[in-house]
Order: sequence, then C-alpha cells, then structure tokens
Amino acid sequence: MSNKINAKDVELYLLKNTDFFLTRESIVGELNFKHSPGEAESLLERQVRKLRNEQKDLLNNLSIFLSNASENEELFTKSKALIIKLVTAEDEDTLVELMLTSLKKIFSVDAAHLKFFTNNQINSLEQNTGMKFSVGETKHGSFANDKIKILFGDDSIKSVVISVFKNKNRIGLLLIGSKVKTRYLGDEDTTFIEFIRDITEAKLKTLQA
Repeated sequence: MSNKINAKDVELYLLKNTDFFLTRESIVGELNFKHSPGEAESLLERQVRKLRNEQKDLLNNLSIFLSNASENEELFTKSKALIIKLVTAEDEDTLVELMLTSLKKIFSVDAAHLKFFTNNQINSLEQNTGMKFSVGETKHGSFANDKIKILFGDDSIKSVVISVFKNKNRIGLLLIGSKVKTRYLGDEDTTFIEFIRDITEAKLKTLQA
C-alpha cells in the first residue's frame, strides 16, 4: 500500500483544517497563485503579497541588526584595547602619546591630536576659525580647508571630529581627522569619541590629583 500523498489528499486535509495557515503565515508567503489578466486581485493574493513584503522587511532588518552587532562587537574590542593602554599611563605626556598612537594604530584614523588651550587662546582660535568650541560638545563634518589647516596643520585632512572638554583651567580639544571627505559626515553616532574623551578627561584628573 502506497503512503504517497497526492493533491486530492492535500485538498481534503485543508478543507477539514481551514485554520491551517493561520499559524503558518510564512508558508503562505511562499505560495504561488495564478492571477488571470483583467481580474480583480483576490483577498488571498493581497494577503500573500503583504506577507511577502513583511517577510522581506524583516529579513532586511535582521541583516542590518546582525551587521550592526558585528560592528559594535569590533568597536567594543578596539575600545577595550585603547582603554587598557590609557589606564597604564603614569603622566600626562605618556597618556596623550598612548591615546594618539592607539587611535591611529587601532582605529586606523589618518590624524589624531589632543590640544590644550587657555581661555584666551580658545577665544583666539574661535575668532580665527569662525567656530565655537563649547565644553562637552562634539562637532563632525567637512569644514573649510582653512579651518581644518588651522586645527590640524594639515591640508590633506578633509573631514573631522572635534570633541571639547575642560581640564582644570584649560580647554581640551580631541581632534580626529580623515583624508576621506565623507568619513565623518551625516548623522553617525559620536558616542565612542565622547567616551574616549571622557576617559581621557577622568585619567588626567587622576594624574593631576
């Protein structure tokens, strides 16, 4: 006796179990329905199309999520390596050197500087660049070449991140630059840069205590 299931068996089963697809929507999304030209689209066909679109959106979102998770894991690993280096610094000069060297080596940035200014110097810098440097602020983007040249001393830098903090009576600028004009454009998250800035600020306070 053959156990092979034929089309009639499937049809009879579905007629007896009309709620079969209610909990199996993913299957509906894979079914093919013949649609005759000129006929109105059936409710079932619309449902199938809707399910397929939703399924596509879910897969796209999953792909983005997995990609972001991978990038975040990599960023965490690199951040940990940088922080371990920073906490070993025994003086300010070593701290600055370790941070800048690590940013270039671990994060492959084209330029990195940590500069300190008195209030008078920062006022002069603001006048020369036409930019405002407020404590706790982070700027990023592609600025005019003359402004970047003043900040970095390098006209090959095309896009930058500038994060501002206060250290005693000084204003600190953490400057990161790229030779790629689009590297630091848009609405990218600057949380990482601000995190490194805050770690540096805290370590400086410890060294100066």
